[in-house]
Amino acid sequence: MEYQYPIDYNWSTDEIVDVINFFEAIERAYEKGIERDEVMMHYRRFKEIVPSKAEEKTICGEFEEISGYSSYRTMKKAKEASSGDRILMR
Repeated sequence: MEYQYPIDYNWSTDEIVDVINFFEAIERAYEKGIERDEVMMHYRRFKEIVPSKAEEKTICGEFEEISGYSSYRTMKKAKEASSGDRILMR
């Protein structure tokens, strides 16, 4: 897909890369499925960069608006799943 990821230009280059990796993990959950542990690893790193729930909601809302993929629903499903499960969103 052709769109820009919601990023904060105050983040370091490494932080921007890690946030993009998180959003790419969400995309994979919708497009072909992803291991639960992998998406959780990306989410934990994302939360280190974006610790505020309000900021997370804003950034993930922007991502859903441009991509159609819900970070919230994906992470809800991942948190309910067991280690080793595959997350596939519909």
